[in-house]
Amino acid sequence: MSGLLCRKRRKEGVVNDLQEEGKNAINAPMSPTPITLDPEETLLEENEERTMIDKASREDLKYIELKKVLIDWINEVLVEERIIVKSLKHDLYDGQVLQKLLETLANCKLNVAEVTQSEIAQKQKLQTVLEKVQDLLRPQGWPIRWTVDAIHGKNTAAILHLLVALAMHFCAPIRLPEHVSVQVVVVKKREGLLHTSYVTEELTTTTEMMMGKFERDAFDTLFDHAPDKLSVVKKSLITFVNKHLNKLNLEVTELETQFADGVYLVLLMGLLENYFIPLHHFYLTPEGFDQKVHNISFAFELMEDGGLKKPKARPEDIVNLDLKSTLRVLYNLFTKYKNVE
Repeated sequence: MSGLLCRKRRKEGVVNDLQEEGKNAINAPMSPTPITLDPEETLLEENEERTMIDKASREDLKYIELKKVLIDWINEVLVEERIIVKSLKHDLYDGQVLQKLLETLANCKLNVAEVTQSEIAQKQKLQTVLEKVQDLLRPQGWPIRWTVDAIHGKNTAAILHLLVALAMHFCAPIRLPEHVSVQVVVVKKREGLLHTSYVTEELTTTTEMMMGKFERDAFDTLFDHAPDKLSVVKKSLITFVNKHLNKLNLEVTELETQFADGVYLVLLMGLLENYFIPLHHFYLTPEGFDQKVHNISFAFELMEDGGLKKPKARPEDIVNLDLKSTLRVLYNLFTKYKNVE
């Protein structure tokens, strides 16, 4: 028994020494700023490299929001699978959740083992999942900023890059916070010492840039360089839509929210084109994301029938309360119908 206790103490001593070595190396003068790592993150083999998001970035409110939005989305998609994700880092690394997520979103079945315990099997599953993802994203030219080793190594930045790409590709009914960047700490062990470097990674830009489908226009310039004039534009558009919606005893005060379910947009098109829209063509009281998207898509069809070009905005963006998308659609209507009484 005493021999066993001695061996246990020696093992604990080695682990403590390694942890202390990691802390000392990380906080040495060669580091630009002191950082705090979990003990397991300092236990590296020679020439092994590990990346992690620094503490300040992890505490950033937009970063926290991004993680929460993505976790809630995954849990909503996988609700019938009875899968509950609490941590992106610890719940997605083995490929099990990612497999189910992709199969549900893409309505496909991957040829992988359902349960994988060994590291080799987990990486094989991840390889299959990520190859399928790459096949889906390749036509869009989406940059691949994740690898099997990064995901399996619980690299949170890589996992977030992957999830953001999937959310954009599948038009997830969520609103991702824009312009989320994090500082990533890269730690590598060389000659027994830990060396650190820092890289800033951009996790999200704007919805439009991430979709990669839109050219910049006057509204991009307005939002970026003349936000003080935004209220003037909104007021003009509110006056325009109320001039017609008031005929139905309806009134708009908030553009981004009151057009989000598509009802007012459909009714407005009927008023502008002077025809009645049968109620069975749209949902007067839509329930859920899909019915709202249906309404806005139907309104877009009515606009095209009226001689307008198909709107650049996505119905999903309007449902997600994207003000810029809503303004684009309403401004096109204003341009064509401003003289209609």
